Amino acid sequence: MDEISKKFDEWATNGKAESMEKGHGGNVLKFLKNISFDQSFTFLDVGCGNGWVIRYVTEIPTCKKAVGIDKSKKMIIQANKKIRNKKENFIHTDVESWKYTGKFDFVFAMESIYYSDSMGDAIKKIYKLLKPGGQFFCGTDFYTENEDTTKWANMMKIQMHLHSKKEWKEFFRNAGFSVQTKQIKDSKGNEKWKREMGTLFVTGTKPLK
Repeated sequence: MDEISKKFDEWATNGKAESMEKGHGGNVLKFLKNISFDQSFTFLDVGCGNGWVIRYVTEIPTCKKAVGIDKSKKMIIQANKKIRNKKENFIHTDVESWKYTGKFDFVFAMESIYYSDSMGDAIKKIYKLLKPGGQFFCGTDFYTENEDTTKWANMMKIQMHLHSKKEWKEFFRNAGFSVQTKQIKDSKGNEKWKREMGTLFVTGTKPLK
């Protein structure tokens, strides 16, 4: 087991999974509520933790299937304990090595891609997992311009790839996506960075052809 899996196994059992859900939930829901889910769709959450995003998404009537993957086995155990309907499915794997031949309409990742061995490879794999016209929504609080969070890597003592907003966009373009970015701030956030910088959301759209 690698250091990242160990760290998130710890978090799954010490209550940190729930605090992540609470900490990220506001901005994630603000973002997702602006997405049009009017057509039937399938959904993948990369680094799903205890499955809180999957639980939200499967409440949308047009959701046909939602899969959560996480490299922490204990996070997947937590997610499976909370399953509420047959649309939900949780798998213990990382995205780069996942052997899956299906395609999704939407892929989501919150604070997970920068833990990959290679961010470029992970984003290219996600591109392959999307249907033509599909979208990848990627949220991160850990980016160069958000100076208060750049110390997280030293605090966590695990591999975290720090990149600027411009570099994030380049990763997406290199994979084949067209790219848009949006920063969602929390005006009532306890930390200054939440109020002033907020979460960077990068949206990659796969071309129809």
